[in-house]
Amino acid sequence: MNLLSGEYECKLDPKGRLVLPAKVKANLPEASANQLVLVRGFEPCLVLYPRQAWRVIHDKVMALDEFNEEYRQFQRNFFRGMTEVELDNIGRFMLPRTMLRYSGIEKEAIIVGLGNRCEIWDPEKYDEFLIKDQQSFSKLAQKFLATDTPPASGPLAA
Repeated sequence: MNLLSGEYECKLDPKGRLVLPAKVKANLPEASANQLVLVRGFEPCLVLYPRQAWRVIHDKVMALDEFNEEYRQFQRNFFRGMTEVELDNIGRFMLPRTMLRYSGIEKEAIIVGLGNRCEIWDPEKYDEFLIKDQQSFSKLAQKFLATDTPPASGPLAA
């Protein structure tokens, strides 16, 4: 899988469409380059997955025991508002109004590539969620990168 990376400032058109930056589009898997999945993020942002990367996440969530109330609640909220989007011939896709309200995105957005996915943020909210203190950032780097494997927890841990 190609690596989605970078940080891009974008503007929505009057119809609520966003143009996917050319560098991001170029790194989408060829097999499904125009077919993407848009979901709500855990923070107030949107997450855009290439179809192939989404399938891995989808399968993990669907493998949870549907007879467990906590898992059902997670599945219900995780899949809430999930939308399949398709890029048009100039690389635009529609951001549904419900997703725009959830994320607070109005006219401008920041797209952040995170390996297998991109987050789409309102610029002001994005800035609020960034670590401002470099010492805190350094401590997190030590905590997560000092070992060979990142910590795994929660219902999706492999």
